[in-house]
Amino acid sequence: MAFTDHYDTDVLVVGSGPAGGSAALLLATYGIRTLLVTKYGWLANTPRAHITNQRTMEVLRDLGVESEAVREGSPSALMGDTVLCTALAGEEIGRIRSWGTGPGSATEYGSKSPCEMIDLPQTYLEPILLKNAAARGAKVRFDTEFVSLTQDENGVTARLRDRIRGDEFTVRSRYLIGADGGRSTVAEQIGLPIDGQMGKAGSMNIVFRADLSRYVAHRPSVLYWVMRPGAGTGGIGMGLVRMVRPWNEWLLVWGYDIEQPPPQVDEEAARQIVRDLIGDPGLPVEITSTALWTVNHSHATEYSSGRVFCAGDAVHRHPPSNGLGSNTSVQDSYNLAWKLAMVIRGQAEPSLLDSYTAERAPVGRQIVERANLSRDQFGPIFEALGVGDASDEAAILTGLQAVRAGTAEGAQRRQALEEAVRLKNYEFNAHGVEMNQRYVSAAVLDDGSAAEVWEHDPELVHQPTTRPGAKVPHAWLVDAQGQRISTLDVVGKGRFTLLTGLSGGVWEEAAERSRRTLGVPLPVVRIGADGSRDAYGDWSRISEIADDGALLVRPDGHVAWRRASGPETADSAYQQLLDALRGVLHR
Repeated sequence: MAFTDHYDTDVLVVGSGPAGGSAALLLATYGIRTLLVTKYGWLANTPRAHITNQRTMEVLRDLGVESEAVREGSPSALMGDTVLCTALAGEEIGRIRSWGTGPGSATEYGSKSPCEMIDLPQTYLEPILLKNAAARGAKVRFDTEFVSLTQDENGVTARLRDRIRGDEFTVRSRYLIGADGGRSTVAEQIGLPIDGQMGKAGSMNIVFRADLSRYVAHRPSVLYWVMRPGAGTGGIGMGLVRMVRPWNEWLLVWGYDIEQPPPQVDEEAARQIVRDLIGDPGLPVEITSTALWTVNHSHATEYSSGRVFCAGDAVHRHPPSNGLGSNTSVQDSYNLAWKLAMVIRGQAEPSLLDSYTAERAPVGRQIVERANLSRDQFGPIFEALGVGDASDEAAILTGLQAVRAGTAEGAQRRQALEEAVRLKNYEFNAHGVEMNQRYVSAAVLDDGSAAEVWEHDPELVHQPTTRPGAKVPHAWLVDAQGQRISTLDVVGKGRFTLLTGLSGGVWEEAAERSRRTLGVPLPVVRIGADGSRDAYGDWSRISEIADDGALLVRPDGHVAWRRASGPETADSAYQQLLDALRGVLHR
């Protein structure tokens, strides 16, 4: 095939899930010609991913669609009483305050972000992303299957199949993003190296409708973990009843032995499993769908090859523990999209794109390992109750009675159970895992400061900092109308931003000269001035720079460069800023 320099689109996105949809929305917002294709006739038909953490909400806020997400999602007030029980109508084993809703963590969560965590099932997230992407200029083709690709030094030629007509055709693009899920054809064709294990265990999803208000409304949660005989067969020893919509739409997860043939589950069998976990044999149940899936523990060590990049489940495959899947997928695209946009516009050299793997592959590995470890951390709960995989209902109840006994042994068991439940904070309150990403790459300039010291467990507690590579911290400011705005609201929008203080006037001239030299937009925000007053003094406490210092913040909100205090001359400020921009943009 002869390649040409004609491009049908700048970026071809394969896949319409959270990674693909957010990539299309980001690129369209940045003014990049984008075509998204998906082999399916519509978007997600089951509510698979759902936990939407604060960092992802910050991305949606930057994109101007946060309010839509909040409107469609369930608020954190309905998410947090994770319940462990023998059945929803049975004995309660314990509760875990989750997702930062407990009194010990609500302030910590609330002070670290302008956004609230919500429960937004994938069936609601994907339409928000695709609708807005199309409204902003992205082209979307359903029933269009990716077949193969060939790339050269100038672009990528993809062969696609129209699943309605049956014919094949080609699309020529500058770059291609493979966001085509855990069985990614794109990742396979470009030979991305994948570490880990696929198919560790088997699970079954049953989506159903039933009014469960009398069992759950007094203890609102998105997750009700049910210890039932047989749940441990190939699973974690627990069945899961997950809220999709309060309190009448649900998703049930049940394990099966992956070493045996996949179970055949008809509607009546699914209904019986639901009624068993609920503990109500006469419950009216409407089965919506059933599906089998496997638990994976694998991640790519490289996220790209040439002009082809992969994101989302294509490069990190793991169980849904910790609710990290769709969040990490959206954040992959947030990292990649601005880099592609600046390279396509000629504002950065293509070598900037090498930082995508450097920055996101460590995150992918971390969340795969964290999700699988969280899955395994149910074991101590069973040990405290003295039950195992083969235990029947009577043994489970006997174990629970032993825990509740007013004896010395009962006290020891209660302490063991409390410790086991507390361990689950690493799944249900892992604020650090969600927010503490520190990028190390050639798109981040080390300022020579000493190694970071973690004041608390970095998996549990988010530690704000302006160190290069970290996300710029949230602090409330006050705009010209007296309204609260976040420091996150004055950065992003697909452009670099220079943050300084009232004494940092020298940086405004430096930014203007750098703009003229490089042709890169660079707004300056002087925190303390009208429009961004530090009315609460929060920024001065957390900025870690002097009032005349400066932070160069990337379009994805991560600090690229930091100058702790101001330079002596305007020329010095210009040269330092210009060198920093050239370094980050590889120019």
